[in-house]
Amino acid sequence: MKPSLSDETVHMRKDGFLSHMKIMLAAAGVALAPACGGGGGSGSASSPPPPPPPPAAAGPTWTQGVYASAGTFSDKCEVVRTGVDLEGNAFPDQAGSLSQEMFWLRSWTHETYLWPDEVTDRNPNAYTNRIAYFDTQKTFATTASGENKDDFHFNQPTEEYLEQRNSTALPGYGAAFAVFSSTPPRDIRIRYTEPGSPASETSLGQPKLVRGSRILRIDGIDVVNGAGTQAEVDQLNRALSPQTAGEQHDFVVRDPGSSTDRSITLAAANIAPKPVNRFSTIDTSAGKVGYVLFNTFSPFASEKEIADAVTSLKASGINDLVLDLRYNGGGLLAVSSQLGYMVAGPARTQNKAFEQLRFNAAAGSRNPVTGAFNDPIPFYSTGLGFSLTDGQPLPRLDLPRVYILTTARTCSASEALVNGLRGVDVDAVLIGDTTCGKPFGFYPASNCGETYYSIQFQGVNEKDFGDYTDGFAPQNSSNAFAVKAPGCTVADDFTQELGDTSEALLAAALQYRLDGTCPAVPVSSQSPQSVSVSKATTADGPPLELPGQSLSGTNRDMSMPRTQWSTGR
Repeated sequence: MKPSLSDETVHMRKDGFLSHMKIMLAAAGVALAPACGGGGGSGSASSPPPPPPPPAAAGPTWTQGVYASAGTFSDKCEVVRTGVDLEGNAFPDQAGSLSQEMFWLRSWTHETYLWPDEVTDRNPNAYTNRIAYFDTQKTFATTASGENKDDFHFNQPTEEYLEQRNSTALPGYGAAFAVFSSTPPRDIRIRYTEPGSPASETSLGQPKLVRGSRILRIDGIDVVNGAGTQAEVDQLNRALSPQTAGEQHDFVVRDPGSSTDRSITLAAANIAPKPVNRFSTIDTSAGKVGYVLFNTFSPFASEKEIADAVTSLKASGINDLVLDLRYNGGGLLAVSSQLGYMVAGPARTQNKAFEQLRFNAAAGSRNPVTGAFNDPIPFYSTGLGFSLTDGQPLPRLDLPRVYILTTARTCSASEALVNGLRGVDVDAVLIGDTTCGKPFGFYPASNCGETYYSIQFQGVNEKDFGDYTDGFAPQNSSNAFAVKAPGCTVADDFTQELGDTSEALLAAALQYRLDGTCPAVPVSSQSPQSVSVSKATTADGPPLELPGQSLSGTNRDMSMPRTQWSTGR
């Protein structure tokens, strides 16, 4: 059997369990020698020694159903970090234990999780790994469609979280990969490339990689039918996920529509992916249409990049907008709210809720994470201090409708944009496929070097609607569980570059805008695999690890600049 291939990489950290119990020994049955008196006088018996101290406690005591405040255990760490993080904040760690870290997870879940009554109370002292314990702190119920009720429970090292939030440049080629077949004959293609990256460099008159380019060989190894040994798989893994800038690897690729292969060499560079990958103005017989490929509502740079794009499109005189969110897994909810305002304008959004948060039943009128009153999140009309000046007025288009390109990778804060606009009667026309179905969100919480994401709220719009756990889908979709919206079902098109007016989703949006009709719905279509698998060996052998959209990229991140308020440490 040949090694299989995953589209996602699941990160698991295994923390070893260290025992710190001190053993006290005392001699038994030994007669005590009398002490000698001074000056040759008669001796007298000494007093008995004090009893030995009790053994050191192994950790907090677990009593089922009884929870100490999470603050009791916060920052009590088995391994204490020293110094500052990449944002310049001193680590808050104090000497503690693995048990205290897990008791913090237990109490924090009980206090803030959306469904605490569906979490089985397990004794942290029975576990030797904090991540394994965190994996139990969730509901295992399913929805009517059979999907997991909580499919977004995850964690990552805090250092990685801060790198993503601050758009830290990391080694890579600037290419997003898609897996059409994970087993031989494997089919690995390019989703898109980052502008100014090694992948988009020109070679022999064309970019080294283009959307739809299929990877055939890497460093002489056949990717399609080869890589039958673990050593070859490891070699391909290293080539696909370079660890240092300047690292070079040789690729053989075939472009869409071509019958010939190309040989290229890619040298990794430190790359910070751009939230706004590209934007343009399209001239049509019915006026100008703006197009924006917006791939994430995070990091902080997304605030300025999307505002700059809207400013430019407004200056060009557009009267409609196509937002390409097909690969946008979410991010900062505040930036999603800002984009909602920039689309709709003040007349539709003033004094209206972009999203109201529903917390667990015990929260009452307060946010159980911040302690503040649970006021609705408005349509923010100014910069918030992420990467725009706090209070700077945002540009606005004042549109009654927006065309949104979607796939199963359109998630969380992207879906919040759809729902928020629908709540103030802006037509959100969907072109593409059913979205991921995540009306939930969380405040990333960091403790002892790990950042945890646990569902803490459900978002609802101005009309008090937020029940789309099976996603939003275009009206002619066959998905019986999804919430239907105006628009057309169209398969993702890997034969044309994103932003090209002949690319299937964009072409369908322009057609629907012109006459309200849709292309014929495909009976079936080949689409990239999107199911995450672990690095463990599968029935087909060890998988190839492709860099791709991680769970941390599919979220509603409630972080705000320090000038507003923030969560996590």
